[in-house]
Amino acid sequence: MKHTVSKEQWAAYGFVSPAAIILLLLVTYPLIYGAYISFFNTNLVNKWDFVGIHQYIDIFSNWEFVGKIFLTLKYTFFTVVGHFVLGIILALVLNMDLRGRTFFRAILILPWLLPEVVVGLLWKWLFNPMYGLFNYILMDLHLISDPVSWLGDTYFAFIAVTIVCIWKGYPMVMLLVLAGLQSISQDTYEAAKIDGCNRMQSFRYVTVPGLMPVLLVTLILDTVWWFKHFTMIWILTEGGPGDATNVVSIDIFKQAFQYFDFGKAAAMAVIVFFVCFLIGYVYRRVFSSANE
Repeated sequence: MKHTVSKEQWAAYGFVSPAAIILLLLVTYPLIYGAYISFFNTNLVNKWDFVGIHQYIDIFSNWEFVGKIFLTLKYTFFTVVGHFVLGIILALVLNMDLRGRTFFRAILILPWLLPEVVVGLLWKWLFNPMYGLFNYILMDLHLISDPVSWLGDTYFAFIAVTIVCIWKGYPMVMLLVLAGLQSISQDTYEAAKIDGCNRMQSFRYVTVPGLMPVLLVTLILDTVWWFKHFTMIWILTEGGPGDATNVVSIDIFKQAFQYFDFGKAAAMAVIVFFVCFLIGYVYRRVFSSANE
């Protein structure tokens, strides 16, 4: 029997096709082209030497890159944990029937709305060892006797970068969790109260299960975003001092635009893609098993 496409179906294809074409051009094509470049030793101009999987072998035989992956995982872990701790606490507070909560919602979302370049330059000024506000306040309170080079010290630089990224990213978690809290029906809380649940039991058996889908999506998005993050760290430290904040995104940038080794940079980017895919897969498996 011959299948005919109705006008409604053609209209649906017409509405979907612009988004599909944009995704193909801006997402799918760069991914495929990046994977293709990774098989060449190239500067993208006049040098295209096919090397197969040699780039990948060279990367994994170099423990320095593996160390940067672990540094990136460490940075991502502390950043995402900070986002969720701050975001969930503030979302719970803003979900209460408090006076002026609309004003505080507008204030607390500001870090997310500001451009990353502006945030990076602002915090770089605050951390400046000569005229930065943090050193001025700490010295005025006699907590330190000499200025501290927050971004120039191998110990403090990692902590400083993590604090800035937590401050920048927590509003996304706050907003998504707040939306999830408001989507939970009040009738469910009333039923739990009738069954004898106190506040803690209602949170455990109503709020947490109701937030699970939101938390999973938020966790995947936040982890992947900050694992491959570049802008803030580059503005603050450019990966320094030494390799203290030289996460994998910084290393990829340097390989491509400082050493002009685009093939190796593309291979590193492909590895990062699979690491992010693996992170999302593990999260889904863990959350699905926790809900069973």
